[in-house]
Amino acid sequence: MIEANAVYVIIAREFKKFIREKTRLVSTIARPLVWLFLVGGGMSRLVPAGGGVSYMQFIFPGILGMTILFSSIFSSISIIWDKEFGFMKEILVAPISRFSIVVGKAMSGMVLSTLQAGIILAFFPVLGLKIGLAAVIGILLVSAVLAFAISSLGIVLASFYDSYESFSVIMNFIVMPMFFLSGAMYPVKLMPPVLRFFTRVNPLTYGIDAIKHLSLPAAAGTMGADFPLLLDLSVIVAASIVLVTIGGKSFERKG
Repeated sequence: MIEANAVYVIIAREFKKFIREKTRLVSTIARPLVWLFLVGGGMSRLVPAGGGVSYMQFIFPGILGMTILFSSIFSSISIIWDKEFGFMKEILVAPISRFSIVVGKAMSGMVLSTLQAGIILAFFPVLGLKIGLAAVIGILLVSAVLAFAISSLGIVLASFYDSYESFSVIMNFIVMPMFFLSGAMYPVKLMPPVLRFFTRVNPLTYGIDAIKHLSLPAAAGTMGADFPLLLDLSVIVAASIVLVTIGGKSFERKG
């Protein structure tokens, strides 16, 4: 019960911080919309539709993945802030396991990222997509599991750094490559073999691909999903378990 209360308190604290920071909410929603309507709208003039799917419809799952990626991995920056301002020391002296702290941080990132992904998902009628209620629920569930995995990855990285500046540099070398090597902007099956290798070891790839299964027509051809849905779900669930376990171990050693 103590461990569960600790997880709840961490989630509630991060949620309250997010609600109070109005600019953060606006920026996290504005970024994917800019990519969707400006970048997607421009590229749609160059990329022909395939399988009855326009380019903007094709990148919509990728935009959801972008929302989850940025929100989840940057939510772990709060660990750096907590270290710098001494709040982390107060948490560490509490009679709870450090693994509970990691789970609480990962779940807070999951809740916030899924909430933001849900807001972006509400734009699917504007793109002419027909997504049923069951598919919408499925997309939100996939988003939650993916957000948990990405938040856990951010925690693993944050456990090795004590300054906000150094962590930001590392993020720039991880976040954007993860996004572009995820099949978000172009089909994985059309990538060069070298890039396909890095795409296949990227957990974000499988989360976005699962969303494609649930949001795009089955006959989308090259514009559709690249992997079986069962494989997508298996990989993101396994990645969640592995990354939160590594996060717990690294946080226990470095925290």
